Amino acid sequence: MSAPRADTAPSFPRLYVGFAAAYLLSYVYRTVNALISPDLSAQLGIGAASLGLLTSAYFVAFAAMQLPAGMLLDRYGPRRVEPVLLTIAGCGALGFASSDGLAGLAISRALIGAGVSVCLMAPLTAIAAWYPRERHASLSGWMMVAGGTGALLATAPLALVLRSMSWRSVFVGLAIATFFAAALIFILVPDVARHAGATRLRDQWRGVQLVFRSARFWWLAPLAATVMGSFMAIQGLWSVPWLMEVDGYTREVAASHLLVMGIAILAGYLALGTLATRLARQGIDARHLFAIGFALSVASLGLILSRAIAFTYLPWTLYGVGCSVNVLAFTVLSQGFPRELTARANTALNLIMFSASFLTQWGIGVVVDFAGRALAVDVAGGLRLAFLLVFALDVAALAWFALGWKRHARLAPAVVPA
Repeated sequence: MSAPRADTAPSFPRLYVGFAAAYLLSYVYRTVNALISPDLSAQLGIGAASLGLLTSAYFVAFAAMQLPAGMLLDRYGPRRVEPVLLTIAGCGALGFASSDGLAGLAISRALIGAGVSVCLMAPLTAIAAWYPRERHASLSGWMMVAGGTGALLATAPLALVLRSMSWRSVFVGLAIATFFAAALIFILVPDVARHAGATRLRDQWRGVQLVFRSARFWWLAPLAATVMGSFMAIQGLWSVPWLMEVDGYTREVAASHLLVMGIAILAGYLALGTLATRLARQGIDARHLFAIGFALSVASLGLILSRAIAFTYLPWTLYGVGCSVNVLAFTVLSQGFPRELTARANTALNLIMFSASFLTQWGIGVVVDFAGRALAVDVAGGLRLAFLLVFALDVAALAWFALGWKRHARLAPAVVPA
């Protein structure tokens, strides 16, 4: 396929408004339970394992949608797919606000997860369709700025809101904002030209199979799944319990840690958006930035676990900064595939990442409860054990990535099956 033509590409700010609003909201949905978890436990009597399962229902539904969503995006385009799914998310938020039991909350959170499942994949698909490859990292970085802003809003600002509003009212407000974002995308984003054969389900499924048979995919997926998956699980739920139970902080101080980390992540996204194209021209491409960032994240999790630094804001901030390059996993992966497979390649990786997030978020709660029963340790001791297991998996995945570094330094684009 020929490179995208600059004179036919829509203005990026026009695309950015709707996509950014949706991605911001998806980050709020992902991390909001970290702050309302004490309220859910106190008001509804939800234990650690149930809380982890409830919160991770988002990740289960999100992951389950990835392969169908990739096929839908390649077939119908972002403008037609994302608004429909966002409407589902808005309905899920209203359901969450009105639920009184674990089942209702879990189903509603699953609807939210399914509804926001393409909030990053849709703009990445649009970027790949309309803009040249050398701009992808920077434009993707600007999308992550929106996500970072959402993560930031779900920290101290949300804690302040919760002083005067109930968590149920917060979810009603999120639902209204989600419906508005869906309308923005439908109005502002043009349709993407369909590729030849895009309507044939058999060819679409062959493309999915090609992705999962790729050696490049299985070189990158373990690291993306363990490091980013565990980061989303910890940031979205277990960071606040760690800071309160292990470090002994109040919820407000714990939220301030997440606020500082969110500001640092946002700065990382801004740096990526402004500098990635320039660095690529100097030989420092997406693969290098991805490796450096995730190595920093793993090392920082080790510092959090060891509690070697008394000023706890520092390791938590570095932990987030390292993961601010996570969007580059999709850039690195897509370098091995032609543009007509972009959505399916990206959603396949997203499937692995969010499946790992579900397992980690639920698994930490299971370990905490098990440690309390079988080992007679308190919540803090259970969290230490769970975080140690997460850290060990992250280190193993980083070693696997390093072993394949030279082999996957260059890879010719895959051939779409006939």
